[in-house]
Amino acid sequence: MAASPDFTEFVQELFAPLGGISIRRMFGGAGIYCRGVMFGLIADDTIYLKADADSSKAFLARGCTPFVYDGKGKPVQMSYWRMPSELVDDQDEAVAWAKTALGIARAQKAATPPPSRRVTLGAARRR
Repeated sequence: MAASPDFTEFVQELFAPLGGISIRRMFGGAGIYCRGVMFGLIADDTIYLKADADSSKAFLARGCTPFVYDGKGKPVQMSYWRMPSELVDDQDEAVAWAKTALGIARAQKAATPPPSRRVTLGAARRR
């Protein structure tokens, strides 16, 4: 699951019109972020965008596949789908798909409750 430096630079330029794009290396690949929200990933120099039940239909219609990794001996499918390859030559269309993915990622992030910062009584008493 590699992400070459040249390809990550290309992806950053491709999605630059969104503003605030950053690429962070992770597990041999990379996450694609817009102002701190991960909306895509790069694996084997392939772009995958965040999708939900509705938007995944558009990916399927274009012959795209979901991102799958080997999780302890069995395949695990994530909610990221391979971006249609022809979009790498059409920045406007690529950015439109990325905006949809970013909207989905933002909505899912907003729906996720923050982690608990509560200190248990037992831990407080040990001090």
